[in-house]
Amino acid sequence: MIDEGTVPWPEDLAYAYRTADCWRGRPLGAYLWDWADAWGDHVAVVDGDRRLTYRELAVLSDGLAEQLIEHGLRRGDSVLVQLPNCWEFVVVTLACFRAGVVPVMMLPQHRAHELTAIAGHVEARALVVPDTWRGYDHQALAHQVAAGLPDGAAVLVVGADVRPHSVDVRSLMRCGGDVEARRRRLDGLAPSAADVALFLLSGGTTAVPKVIARTHDDYEYNIRRCADVCRFSRQTVYLAVLPVGHNFPLANPGVLGTLHRGGRVVMLPSPRPEQAFAAIEAEGVTATSVVPAVAIRWMEAVDGSGRDLSSLRHIHVGGSMLSPEVAGAIGPALGCELQQVYGMAEGLVCYTPVDAPRSVANTTQGRPLSPFDELLVVHPMTGRPVPPGAVGELLVRGPYTPRGYYRAPEQNAVSYTPDGWYRTGDLVRITPRGNLVVCGRVKDVINRAGEKISAAEIETLAQDIPDVAEAAAVSVPDAVVGERVCLVVRLHPGRELTLDRVAAALTERGLATFKVPERLVVLDDLPHTPLGKPDKKALRLLLTRAA
Repeated sequence: MIDEGTVPWPEDLAYAYRTADCWRGRPLGAYLWDWADAWGDHVAVVDGDRRLTYRELAVLSDGLAEQLIEHGLRRGDSVLVQLPNCWEFVVVTLACFRAGVVPVMMLPQHRAHELTAIAGHVEARALVVPDTWRGYDHQALAHQVAAGLPDGAAVLVVGADVRPHSVDVRSLMRCGGDVEARRRRLDGLAPSAADVALFLLSGGTTAVPKVIARTHDDYEYNIRRCADVCRFSRQTVYLAVLPVGHNFPLANPGVLGTLHRGGRVVMLPSPRPEQAFAAIEAEGVTATSVVPAVAIRWMEAVDGSGRDLSSLRHIHVGGSMLSPEVAGAIGPALGCELQQVYGMAEGLVCYTPVDAPRSVANTTQGRPLSPFDELLVVHPMTGRPVPPGAVGELLVRGPYTPRGYYRAPEQNAVSYTPDGWYRTGDLVRITPRGNLVVCGRVKDVINRAGEKISAAEIETLAQDIPDVAEAAAVSVPDAVVGERVCLVVRLHPGRELTLDRVAAALTERGLATFKVPERLVVLDDLPHTPLGKPDKKALRLLLTRAA
């Protein structure tokens, strides 16, 4: 039952991907009992004191899947899932896969604006939310959103305070009955591997995130290849500290990649160093995924933590620009190996390999996961291919890169070429050995008197100033030149910085004079997006108010 709102791969490519064993023709829910049969008594998920074995995970997920069907949800129906990092998130997601229901991965930080727009766009039939989270009443918000939908929607709640007209998710999991008979019933109701498995949200700059439909076939390949490249195994203990509604910690290889290999997932609702370091020590964590801002915080905190992090072997860092100098410091500071990541919910994922030489691990974002990934680097204005090694906009196609956003023909005409290339909006160059180096964003530029200045270029150089812990370059309006460069920084404890020192440091690095920041703002903390990137919309608003 392929949704008409999706853009299918051409038949010849779909046949090629199936023939090449990229697409295996099995829905994601079918793997749940493979895992349980292979590793039944092995711990699959840890959340505080709660520990679920693989068999318990399968039983709970099947119980919930059957109850979702009993409550009127059918194959292809959409459910907004807005849960923090918790064991229930894993069960809800797998239950949806088993029932053929399509989870829409929202974030706990989303509010009425995003939930209402997305729920209407996918015609959501239910919302799964916590009762409260960090002092916010998600249950009340969910009922508000549900009431505004044309046909209404059920509100399913995780937590102790389940109010009238809400449904208790935990009670649905414990439905009793014959486990094996339920397993057979759900096997018989399994969706097609070509169906939409889940909806992810874009990380772009539009007011409301765009919706990305990922099929069972393409997402399983994404998960499998990420697990291969990162060498996940039964010995892997993965710490999920970024919001798991994001593609990066969910499946690259993340939570699902760990389960796919029989490892152990440790769920943590915050990447704060004291909590993360305690979990690494207690659980023997071997791998985790963070953004540069979190990695920098961890490096600052590790010396005085008193924690044993010796189990940590690999840290995956992606999501925003990382200077080679900072990249080179992460592994030694945390006593592990860095793997840089470049990827997007729209598809393409690149990793630096395990055991890559420092010249690759510290200065590039690695290679695509699949030999079937197609990459094209073009001039952002003309669309023509640039010479080898030159910087241009990256276009991509492949077996896990969908051909269009969901129900968005106008956006697709902008974001995709007529022959199916996805315009990433990222400026990259490809080294002679085939590794990607991300150089910035096509649209993240500051226009100073007609000169286009890459914000990422400024940020990468500013990260190398010893006093700077984190940096973001944003434009500020100017009556004379249109826009000027403002550098917003968080400093290491006890450090000071002046605009003159910034200018001297960047000029010494060879930066053109017109690109040198003309304003410096020092903050105790930078605002961040839910994934941990500097929130430039919030920064511009802050600067406007301060002007």
